[in-house]
Amino acid sequence: MKYAYFDASSGVSGDMTLGALLDLGADTVLFQDQIASLNLPVEIKVKETQRASLRALKVDVSVNRTDHQSRKWADIEHIIQKSSFSDTVKQRASLIFKSLFQAEAKVHGRDFSSTHLHEAGADDAIVDILGTCLLAEQLNINEFYSSPLNLGSGFARSAHGTYPVPPPAVAELLKDIPVYSEHIQKELVTPTGAAIISSIVTDFNLFPELMYEKVGCGAGGRDFKRFPNILRIFYGETDAYSPKQRIYQIEVNIDDSNPQILAAFLDKALEKGALDVFMTPVVMKKNRMATKLTLLAEFNKIVPLTALVFEETSSIGLRYFPVRREILKRKRINVTVMNETISVKVAEFQGKPINFQPEFADCKKVADKKNLPLKKVMELAIKELNTGKKE
Repeated sequence: MKYAYFDASSGVSGDMTLGALLDLGADTVLFQDQIASLNLPVEIKVKETQRASLRALKVDVSVNRTDHQSRKWADIEHIIQKSSFSDTVKQRASLIFKSLFQAEAKVHGRDFSSTHLHEAGADDAIVDILGTCLLAEQLNINEFYSSPLNLGSGFARSAHGTYPVPPPAVAELLKDIPVYSEHIQKELVTPTGAAIISSIVTDFNLFPELMYEKVGCGAGGRDFKRFPNILRIFYGETDAYSPKQRIYQIEVNIDDSNPQILAAFLDKALEKGALDVFMTPVVMKKNRMATKLTLLAEFNKIVPLTALVFEETSSIGLRYFPVRREILKRKRINVTVMNETISVKVAEFQGKPINFQPEFADCKKVADKKNLPLKKVMELAIKELNTGKKE
């Protein structure tokens, strides 16, 4: 199975997503034939183009009708369900469109069933959303990740009027998703793009540690000077994507805090999601003894953990930076010592076990019960593991 990581530093739209997925090597003719089976009055053209001197694929969807087609949820659902596509494609497309209708209903104060879509409900959006789901299936993608989204800035026009960026429906769709605004005063995330990203992406990270096979580039409709209006999708095997291996180290030097407060802080930091937290004695200016507080955390835990530092300690400033770590693969094996079960943590390197650590709580329980030295119980647990007498 494959993963797709969206680099949305130039935003995201439906046509950009189609272009990037086709650029990864999906079959263009098959895609056009599948969309043609919907009998929509559309023409799809795929061409190579450039944005700020960088190449990308551009997908143009021309709608051959003079009326402005708007549809309700029931209309969209009917088109999806009567299609010959797989259940996975249908379910994913329905999820994306449903999120779009829910956002539009909320921002316009309408009932869900009576809400209709203009641009997002037109034929080109059906192509964008169903096409994205079809191409993802064709490319065998089952996991979707993304960078934070660059929204752009300024104002955007729609059938309802002119709105500030992000438009209301986009703002509603992107709740609890990391976003920012840089470089350009244009709308960079469209409602269709926001619906796709918010529905299928499971994790948002700054560029994570990954190994990829291909990069697909999908061009947006406008060509900005010195700013490539391109969505990049990095593509590879699912087990080659490791978002949790890139972590951050948070540090602060404290010379005026009660040691009891710092001791209590450690437990709270672990409860808040710190991967590790420890204290080191240091000497600061004027030869004052102090404590360096260090935390290791994933990117999405930085904000709550830095808030905790300021709330629970006397610190008025801190620093954080990305670090790399390598973690051995671990598993637990139960062994029997004197008719008692002890869990042993086994760490492997390059497929071979190299470290063994009996669970302290299990060993202490057995030592107390059998009136034996703790060290002896731990030795017996390792011996049982090595002789292969495992449960």
